[in-house]
Amino acid sequence: MKTLYFECGMGAAGDMIISALLELFQEPEKEIEKLNALNIPNIKYVMKKTVKNGVTGTHTDVVVGGVTEDEHMHEHGHSHEHGHTHEHGHSHEHGHSHTSIRDIEEIISRLAVPEKVRDDALAVYSLIAGAEAHVHGREMSDIHFHEVGTADAVADVVGACMLINELDPDKILASAVNTGSGFVRCAHGVLPVPAPATAHILLGVPTYAARVEEELCTPTGAAILKHFVSEFCAPPVMRVSKIGYGMGSKDFETANYLRVMYGETEDDGENVSELCCNLDDMTGEAIGFAVTTLIGAGALDVFTTPVGMKKNRPGIILTCVCRTEQREEMLRLIFKHTTTIGVREHTAQRYVLERSETSADTPYGSVRVKESRGYGVVRRKAEFDDLEKIARENGLALSDIKTE
Repeated sequence: MKTLYFECGMGAAGDMIISALLELFQEPEKEIEKLNALNIPNIKYVMKKTVKNGVTGTHTDVVVGGVTEDEHMHEHGHSHEHGHTHEHGHSHEHGHSHTSIRDIEEIISRLAVPEKVRDDALAVYSLIAGAEAHVHGREMSDIHFHEVGTADAVADVVGACMLINELDPDKILASAVNTGSGFVRCAHGVLPVPAPATAHILLGVPTYAARVEEELCTPTGAAILKHFVSEFCAPPVMRVSKIGYGMGSKDFETANYLRVMYGETEDDGENVSELCCNLDDMTGEAIGFAVTTLIGAGALDVFTTPVGMKKNRPGIILTCVCRTEQREEMLRLIFKHTTTIGVREHTAQRYVLERSETSADTPYGSVRVKESRGYGVVRRKAEFDDLEKIARENGLALSDIKTE
């Protein structure tokens, strides 16, 4: 499977993610041209080579209105993130205009990008806005972002989403995230690292603080990782074909870069339990109820197989496939809702394609489309329930709808 693996030993910031991803392309200059061609209002991406502790990588400046974010923050006396300057999700200084989440959604919705990039970018920014709303005890619609910080963060979010879409990996993994430690100065005063909004975004993500008393993971970096990464884990067994180094702007004793590796991993699957029992004295209705109950409780799959049993009785084998941690609950339900007095268990490896769902506009309305990908295969299938509803409401055959 095509896999991206982010090493976050020095945290993650939006510009560092973009910079590392750019290095995975054969011609990164062309990717920068594509990003600049999006014409994000008042934004220009500038890529340059940088050396940290003897390692050469890429640093990407986001120029806002002709001024880099670093220069803007120096001028106004604000603190800096290690990757770029501190992303102000809640600044309220006098003399600067502010932008609401609706304004940001409008900016992103107008960009000439693929629908998936637009959806990803909106989802990432919703994570940031949602964290700010939680921290400040407000509704998301009431959160306003500092104008310059907003332009910079939108550029980082859209840029990262575009590059990931171009790379089109089957799976995205990352290490535990080094948040840094100490304190950071922002519009509301001095706050501990990680800042509250960053800490909220990283809920459920393995994090630690080591080596550097600085803010190493920014809200934008945290939100990009939270949205795209399916698992935070140790490096997988991987045939690496490309490595990218995204450099931060500050220098520390430890090399300040985000490393991303791109290559092929084997799907090692997951352990599942197959719970089976023989039944010869239940009605079809009772068996159907047991199947429905098991599926409703979270079983991965439940099916029946007709068999011939002792004394020449016809019967069925009920098979419940579940994750190993669900086994006790499924056993309880099987004994409760069937007449069996014994259940057999087999442990198996389960391999699955990565699944996602989008929607497609049709002459009859929106239809959900399920997509499965992996192992070099991509499959798309319209949701049957939606097709059935359209067929019934319009007096059509299913085959007629599928051709639309």
